[in-house]
Amino acid sequence: MYNGLLHAHSGLRWVVLILLVAAIFNAFSKKKSGTWGAGDKKLALFSLIFTHAQLLIGLVLYFISPKVSFTEGFMKNDVLRFYAVEHISLMLVAIALITVGYSKSKRAATDAKKFGAISTFYLIGLILILASIPWPFRNLGGAWF
Repeated sequence: MYNGLLHAHSGLRWVVLILLVAAIFNAFSKKKSGTWGAGDKKLALFSLIFTHAQLLIGLVLYFISPKVSFTEGFMKNDVLRFYAVEHISLMLVAIALITVGYSKSKRAATDAKKFGAISTFYLIGLILILASIPWPFRNLGGAWF
């Protein structure tokens, strides 16, 4: 079960990243003169949905993973500290920001404000996500897939 969830979490990361980049690019390109349409709403919504699905898989992994250990001295170990504290904290903040951005876009009065909320909050969320992914070059035990 652990390996299957880990592979799903790792593979779904790419879907989330592609959707977030697409939503951000779409919002920035239409921010000044675009009209908010059904396609824009769907792109923002699918980004939100897949991000939340990734969160749910991540939470299950957090509680069953051997990489999360609260043993004595775990804060001195870079890998254990990353998975037990840094990764989950930054991801929760990023997903909260993406959720706030989507909510603000739903309530915004003008199309420019809708695109502005998506572009701002999704971009900050994406930056936090990119910073807290255990990329292989960071020597944290992560893989590309």
